[in-house]
Amino acid sequence: MKTSYLSTTALLVAFATPTLAAEKTEVLTTYANIAAANYEDSLLTAKTLQTAVNTLLASPSAENLQAAKAAWFAARVPYQQTEVFRFGNAIVDDWEGKVNAWPLDEGLIDYVDASYGGASDENAFAALNIVANAKFTLSGKEVDATHITPELLSETLHEADGVESNVATGYHAVEFLLWGQDLNGHGAGAGARAWTDFAAGDACTNDNCDRRGEYLSAATDLLVSDLEWMAAQWAEGGAARAEVMSNDDTGVAAILTGMGSLSYGETAGERMRLGLMLNDPEEEHSCFADNTHNDHYYDGLGVQNVYLGEYIRLDGTLVSGPSLSDLVHVANADLDVEMKSKLATTMLSLGRIKSTAEAGFAYDQMLERGNATGEALVMGGVNGLIDQTRSIERVVSALGLDQLAIEGSDSLDDPEAVFQ
Repeated sequence: MKTSYLSTTALLVAFATPTLAAEKTEVLTTYANIAAANYEDSLLTAKTLQTAVNTLLASPSAENLQAAKAAWFAARVPYQQTEVFRFGNAIVDDWEGKVNAWPLDEGLIDYVDASYGGASDENAFAALNIVANAKFTLSGKEVDATHITPELLSETLHEADGVESNVATGYHAVEFLLWGQDLNGHGAGAGARAWTDFAAGDACTNDNCDRRGEYLSAATDLLVSDLEWMAAQWAEGGAARAEVMSNDDTGVAAILTGMGSLSYGETAGERMRLGLMLNDPEEEHSCFADNTHNDHYYDGLGVQNVYLGEYIRLDGTLVSGPSLSDLVHVANADLDVEMKSKLATTMLSLGRIKSTAEAGFAYDQMLERGNATGEALVMGGVNGLIDQTRSIERVVSALGLDQLAIEGSDSLDDPEAVFQ
C-alpha cells in the first residue's frame, strides 16, 4: 500500500481499516494516468517519425531513409507498451485495428516479388497495388485514387471488402513502405527497399515514386491523427478515462482482462506459439523490419507496468501511484509476491529473445523448423506468459471479481485446429 502522502493519523486508520473501494479508485487513477502518458509518448514519437518521413520525401537519400527507419523503431517502443490497454477497454479495441493491424497483404499497397503471388479466393485485392493504380474497382465501385489521402486509406482501403489482411493504415503499412518485403525467409536480413524508390525523375526505381511517397506521407499523417485522438481519450475529461473510472470493480476487471488477454491469447498464442508451430517467418509481428523481438518485449513490459503502477516516460519521468500490486498485497500478500515474480521471469525470457536477436540471431530465424535454440528461446517467452496468466486468474479470485473473458488461441487451446 503506497501511503507516503498520508499523515500519521491517517496511516493508523488505513492500516487498521483498509478501504478497498477507495484504494481501487486510486489504482484506476494511476492506470488512467499511465495510459495517458503512454499514448502521449506514442504520439510524440509518431510526430518525430512524421518529420523524418517528410525529410525523406523532400530530399530522398540513403541517410534520410535510414533516419526514417530509426524513427519508426523508436515509435514502436512506447506504442507496444499501450497494448495492455486493449481487450478490457472497448474504446481501445474499436480503434486499435487502425494503427497496429497485422498481418497485412502488402501487395494491396505496392509492388511485390513474383513469389508473393496474386489475388486469391480469400482476398481478391491481395495484389491491387494502390501505388501503381490511380483508378480501380473495389467491391463493385469505381475508386478514384488519383490523390492518395488519409481519407482514402482509412475510409476506402483499410480492410477493403471486409478482408482483415487488407491493412492499408498504421505502423505496419508504414513499416512496409520503409523496408519493403523481407525476402530472406529464415535467412539473415530484413527488407531492403532502396531509397531510390522515393527518388524523382530518372533516379526513381520501381516506378511511381511520387505516389509511393504520397502513400507514405498519408499513412504517417493518419497515424499521428489517430494517436492524437486516443491520447485525448485518456487525458482529463476523456471518454476512456471516464469509462474506466465509472465503476471500481469493472475498472479493475478491465485492467486484469487486458493483462490476461495480451499475455495469453494474443502474445503467447497468436504472436509466438502459432509462428513456431507453422515455422513461418511471415508469422512475426514486424516481419519487414525484423523488429518482432522488441514487439514482444515491450508488450510484456506494458503488462508489468500496469500491475506495478509504474511507467517510465521517454524523458525519464516516472508516472506512478497506488497499484494493482497494492490491492493484491492487501488481499493476499503471497499472491502479490508470486505475481511480481512471474512478471519478472517473463521479462527475463523476453529479454533473452531481445538480446539474442540484437546480437544477430533474428526472430524469423528462431522460427525455423528444427532450430532447437530458437524454439527454446521462443517457448521460454510463451511459457512465461502462460504461467503469469495463471497467476492473473488467481488475482481475479483474490479480489472477489467475476470470472474474466481472457482471450484464447487455438495454438494454445486446440493445437490440432491450427492445421485443419
